[in-house]
Amino acid sequence: MTLSADEAAEVVEEIATDAAEPPRERLLIALDVDGTILLEDETYSPGVVDAIADAQRAGHEVMLATGRSWESTGRIIERLAITPEYVVCSNGAVILKRTGSTDSPVYDRFHTEQFDATEVLTLLRDHLPTARYMVELPSGRRLFTHHMDDWNLANADRVSFEELSADPVSRVVVVSEQDTDEDFVELVARIGLNKVSYAVGWSAWLDIAPQGVDKATGLELVRGWLGIEPQNVVVIGDGRNDIGMFRWARAHGGRAIAMGQGPEEVLSEASELTASVTEGGVTAVLKAL
Repeated sequence: MTLSADEAAEVVEEIATDAAEPPRERLLIALDVDGTILLEDETYSPGVVDAIADAQRAGHEVMLATGRSWESTGRIIERLAITPEYVVCSNGAVILKRTGSTDSPVYDRFHTEQFDATEVLTLLRDHLPTARYMVELPSGRRLFTHHMDDWNLANADRVSFEELSADPVSRVVVVSEQDTDEDFVELVARIGLNKVSYAVGWSAWLDIAPQGVDKATGLELVRGWLGIEPQNVVVIGDGRNDIGMFRWARAHGGRAIAMGQGPEEVLSEASELTASVTEGGVTAVLKAL
């Protein structure tokens, strides 16, 4: 069928109008970083950059909820070319807020949690004397005891172990190459870390935050600030530090989606499973929206 010029113009206008309409339900989509959108070699999961861009253009609020500090998260935001209003970093202990326009976004530390890390650091050093330690201060400055090639050390200074706890901190990071993640899980259960929140990473990486603080607490603050209904939350992750946000999303009617390569204790907490990060699991979920 051949359309006249006027009819063709009406069709184009109708398509443009439909494309401009916001989604019936604006979703808050919170994505973990490592093992969810990033592979081990820091490359991106297949198709994920375009899929995230499409979800943002559709009107959804796509953001990151990561254990990383802002220093290593900011460049990922730039690479994804997204401009979320908030970013949850340091496993919920730090929330950044976008200022300025979406064309020239600037992110400032908007909300931080803190605690006295003296007791937990002393306890951990007694059991892990050769481990490497880092703390993140509420200002964003970080202090570390030993250099590590895979740490982003921007805005960081090397100090003695005693100096780590001179001031309140937002989180503590412990890395022990000679131990496995299972070793850390066993250690935490044995020594008891009752006055803090903690998450064990993939490779002998222990992340400690103030008591009761995790990705879920940070995301609940963000959800409230954005005015998004709890049932319109979608969270995607793969690690033990994502369990809290999985439970939070499920408890309020949202979707908790685990990456296929996650450990069983993580998969069992999810409401849904997707493909692994190497197979483009996030891309599949976002396209299905």
